[in-house]
Amino acid sequence: MARAATPAIAALVAANVPHEVLSYQHDPRNDAFGDEAVAALAAAGVEVSAEQVFKTLVITLPSGLAVAVLPVPYKLSLKAAAAALGAPRAEMADRAAAERSTGYVIGGISPLGQRKALPTVVDDSVYAWDRVLCSAGKRGLQVAVAPADLVRLTNAVTGDVLAA
Repeated sequence: MARAATPAIAALVAANVPHEVLSYQHDPRNDAFGDEAVAALAAAGVEVSAEQVFKTLVITLPSGLAVAVLPVPYKLSLKAAAAALGAPRAEMADRAAAERSTGYVIGGISPLGQRKALPTVVDDSVYAWDRVLCSAGKRGLQVAVAPADLVRLTNAVTGDVLAA
């Protein structure tokens, strides 16, 4: 059996979860990673809505790091994410801490296959889709999965975590 390209893909294979890996050319000058993924996939003829592509943000709770997964076009409500995870507050995690904990680089952080499983909240809009895309663990690589599989494999809670 061939080695999976990333720990995220390896996690999907190990769990026997149906998925599709989609790649695009990442521009190293572009740090709007989610927007780049949406535009590049659309340019490649992949029919996908921006709201169907989910970004992975690492946040800090008083108890430690956690993950919020939400559609690319929206901003995260730190207050809502903290509440969904049972914490009084949250803030964006330090880049180095996020990369060290997940084993991925910013712009390629996947909610799947992280070095250390973190408490995770997925925006409940995930269920509006038959499949959603999220980072496959590398810039320029997305994976399409069923929403229920994403939630189950990340052991996530769901809730409305979008900023008003």
